[in-house]
Amino acid sequence: MTHKRGAMVLVAALLALGAEPALAHEGEGAVGGFLSGLAHPIFGWDHVVAMVAVGLWGAFLGAPAIWLLPVVFPLVMALGAALGILGVPLPAVETGIAASAVVLGLVVAFQARPPLWLAAVVVGVFAVFHGHAHGTELPQAANPLTYAIGFVLATGLLHLLGIAFGLLVRWPAGRLAVRAGGAAIALVGVAFLTGIA
Repeated sequence: MTHKRGAMVLVAALLALGAEPALAHEGEGAVGGFLSGLAHPIFGWDHVVAMVAVGLWGAFLGAPAIWLLPVVFPLVMALGAALGILGVPLPAVETGIAASAVVLGLVVAFQARPPLWLAAVVVGVFAVFHGHAHGTELPQAANPLTYAIGFVLATGLLHLLGIAFGLLVRWPAGRLAVRAGGAAIALVGVAFLTGIA
């Protein structure tokens, strides 16, 4: 009987370790709203790859794109979020997000150097899709202002990560690594477009 009871306790402990915690109050208040907003872009790989690609492309293009593109993205993303919060429909949001990874990854992989205004427009168009997704997925219990601050901050951090990696373009081997990173981002985008990921 003791062995049977010990086995039951072991099984119960293993099941408890594998269970997800019940976070019934996760999004409440300013802190919950901020943390939810901060986590949303970081734990959504479709968002991560596109935002890192913006930083990569900015670093590849150099000044002033290195700071302009990562500023344009969150500003326009906030507009897209406002549209999502207000319930303004935007067709094919998930497709637009996946396409952003494909396009932004390819422009890095192929070293595209369009005029700065065109690069900003491309980044801005995709930012609307990302922002709309953030706005429509705003947790009901979250504080909207702190949630928005959280997802804009996370976006900025992901851009900085892309810029840091993108600065490797100063060296020939680094340029190849950045281009390979762009190709990998594009492939991840294709996986999202086709439903593989």
